[in-house]
Amino acid sequence: MSFIEKLYNSKFKYPVMIFVILLGGIISGISFNAFIMPHKLLSGGISGIALITNYLTGISPGILIFALNVPIFILGYRFIDKEFIILSLIGMTSFSFFIDYFSFLRELYLVDDIMLSSIYGGILNGIGMGIVFRNRASQGGVDIIAVIIKKYMSFNLGSISLIINLIIITTASFIYGLKPALYTLIAIYVASQVLDKVLQGFDIRKQVIIISEKENEVVKEIIKRLHRGVTYLEGEGAFTGSKKKVVYCIVTLNQLAKLKQIVREIDPNAFMAVSDTAEVLGRGFSKRGV
Repeated sequence: MSFIEKLYNSKFKYPVMIFVILLGGIISGISFNAFIMPHKLLSGGISGIALITNYLTGISPGILIFALNVPIFILGYRFIDKEFIILSLIGMTSFSFFIDYFSFLRELYLVDDIMLSSIYGGILNGIGMGIVFRNRASQGGVDIIAVIIKKYMSFNLGSISLIINLIIITTASFIYGLKPALYTLIAIYVASQVLDKVLQGFDIRKQVIIISEKENEVVKEIIKRLHRGVTYLEGEGAFTGSKKKVVYCIVTLNQLAKLKQIVREIDPNAFMAVSDTAEVLGRGFSKRGV
C-alpha cells in the first residue's frame, strides 16, 4: 500500500480529502480566470450560465454559481449518498470562491492566442475537476447530474458531462455567438478527456490471464513477490480437449513488468494476455472517486 493510500485509510482521511478538493477548486478557478474568461469563452453547465450572465451584466460568476447550484444539490440529496453531497458542497463552494478570488488574472491576459487558451483552459479545468472527483466529490452543476446518471447507467463521467454540456453550449451559441461556442467546445472536450485520464490514469489496473504448464509455481511467486490475490479458472483446450487451470489476477501498472518477469522465469512458453480494466472494486483495491 502506497503512502497516499495509507493516508486515505487513516484518521487523516477527511482532512486530506478536503485539502485536495480545495486544491481542485484553486486549479479550476485559475483555469477560468487565466484562460477562459479573458477571451470571453463560455463553459458548460451552471458555470456557463454564470459566465454568460457575467459577460452581459457584470454580476459575479462565483455568486451566481453558488446560487444556481442550490436546487441541484437538493436533487442530489435525494439520489446520492450524504458523504458525496457534503464533500461536493465543499467543492462547489471552493470553486465559487476561487473563480472570484483569482479575478485579477483576467486583466493580465496571459495568453493572447484563443486556441491555446481553449486547450490549456480545458487541461487545467479537467485536472481540477478530476482530482475533486477522485475524492468522492464534485464542483456541483451538471457534475451532480452526471454522477446520478453514472450511478444508474455506469457511463464515464467525462462522457456524460460532455453530452450535457454540448446541449447547453449549443443553446448558448444562439445567444452569445457561434465563434465563442466553437472554441468553448474545444475546451470542454479537452477537459472531459483530461477528467477521465485523471480518474483512471493515476491508478491504472491491468487484468492478466496466464495459461502455463507450471501454473502452481507461477501463482506461488505472484503471491510471494507481488502480494496479489490470484484466482484459478477452469479451462479446456478446444483442440486437445485437455483440462487446464487458468491463472487470473489484477495488478497495478507498475507491477505488470515484474509479473511478466516472474512468468518468463518460470515458464518462458506460457501464454499471457493483458488488458485494461475500467474499474476495480473489492478487497486489496482502495475505493476512491465516485
